[in-house]
Amino acid sequence: MVALMTATLLEVTDVKQYVYCPRIPFYRYCLPAIRPVTYGMRAGIRSHEQEQRREERRSLRAYGLTSGQRIFETQLRSERLGLVGKLDMAVRLEREVVVVDYKLSPGAAGMHFKAQLAAYALLVEEAWGLPVQRAYLYHLPDRKAEEVLMTPQLRRRVGQVVKAMRTMVAAERMPPPPANRARCVSCEFRRFCNDAV
Repeated sequence: MVALMTATLLEVTDVKQYVYCPRIPFYRYCLPAIRPVTYGMRAGIRSHEQEQRREERRSLRAYGLTSGQRIFETQLRSERLGLVGKLDMAVRLEREVVVVDYKLSPGAAGMHFKAQLAAYALLVEEAWGLPVQRAYLYHLPDRKAEEVLMTPQLRRRVGQVVKAMRTMVAAERMPPPPANRARCVSCEFRRFCNDAV
């Protein structure tokens, strides 16, 4: 497994999942055949597709912009960072890029969503050579964009998470459950975590 992990690029969504609950990427990489596909996952995919069509027709005002080039579903890859991902939308300006990720969940962005945005920001900066100083989480149910500043702490967090995930998967050691067990209630892996629920 160690050789596999050095060659495998992790996905940006793994960063989000690890911060939310490190067991989710553990199951994905160490026990890949057990991952269930839930109704919520399918609903999220459909919502993203519908939102892109709406996004093409509206202004950039939700992101504090008057103009910019929208780029949808950008495939990003970095051997250096050890990450790959598909960004929902980037808004390319003359001297910077604004990252936008759609979310089906309401409420303020948790640290897991902020880490995901930071991972996308790092990938965009490497690929396009332009800085990403801010990103937005667009909450589909509320139709509102939440700004997240790309701080040095968030950027460092991405590297720490990628390193921790690689170590976890290489050792094939299940991490402890999250401190907040309320997260376990709607988790697709809930039935495998007998110590958590």
